[in-house]
Formats: sequence, C-alpha cells, structure tokens
Amino acid sequence: MQRLWSPWRSKYIESFSERDDGSDKRCVFCQKLSEEDDTKNLVVSRSDLSAIIMNIYPYNSGHLMVVPFKHANSLDELTRDEEMDIVQQIKLAVKILTSALHPDGFNIGVNLGRVAGAGIADHIHYHIVPRWEGDTNFMPVLADTKVISEDMSHTLVKLRKALAEIS
Repeated sequence: MQRLWSPWRSKYIESFSERDDGSDKRCVFCQKLSEEDDTKNLVVSRSDLSAIIMNIYPYNSGHLMVVPFKHANSLDELTRDEEMDIVQQIKLAVKILTSALHPDGFNIGVNLGRVAGAGIADHIHYHIVPRWEGDTNFMPVLADTKVISEDMSHTLVKLRKALAEIS
C-alpha cells in the first residue's frame, strides 16, 4: 500500500485539542458560533440548535458543515430535537448548494473520532461536500495541492443569496 503523508494536518488537528481541564474554550466551533460576526466566521445560516458554516479547509468549493451549538463529541450526546434540526439543516445546505453552485452530486457524512478523520473530534459536525463531474485532478496527488476555484467570501455571498431566494 502506498501512503501519502500530510504532516501539516497534525499541527492543525492538535491546535484544536481540548484544554486539560476539559473545557471547550479552545473549540473553534464554539468560538465561531458564540460570536456575532457571521461573515468573518463564514456562517451561512443559523437555526435554533445548529448552524451551517463553510469549511475553511474545503475539499471542494462550497464545502459546508452543519455544527450543533451544543459542544458534543458523539451522536449519543445529541437530543432528538438536535438530531432533527441537524437533518433539516443538512437538507437546507443541499438546497442552498444546488441553487447557488449547481453541483452534480454530494458527499455527506460525519467523521467520529480522530482515527476516522475528524480534524476537530471534540465537537461533532456533519460535512456536505458538493461534487462535480470531473472535479478530481492530478494536483492533490502530484503537487499536494487542492485547487479551490473561488474565493470563499465570494462563495459565501452566493450561498446567502441562494438562501434568501429559497426562504
């Protein structure tokens, strides 16, 4: 089996570890969602129990995440209301992305735990990654580089416009 190493990820992952006292004060999601500047924090939309935010390290343009306001690291910690809200937000994110970016499909999922690929394992979050026919290329394999074709602030404007049209 061949392995491609990405050592920069470990530094990023370690930067979001919980404090020794178990508090969530360093949790990037808790920080972003507690602030009011949704544009700075790339928050697309908020519900009563969760938010749709852009991933600052996207796999593709428009990579969104649904993040519950509750600091929880497992499915068992979410209430039925929170689970239902998250599903509704995922459906809304798909509608927004479809309207704004016209992808050909989506990858939707959750990584539970570091070994499963969760960069921020202490706060559960759901990924919605828009996909287009032919969106893979040689850059990630040969140059260790992912090409994101649009500035994130421009994408945020498109997503919010689509949200306003849907609502």
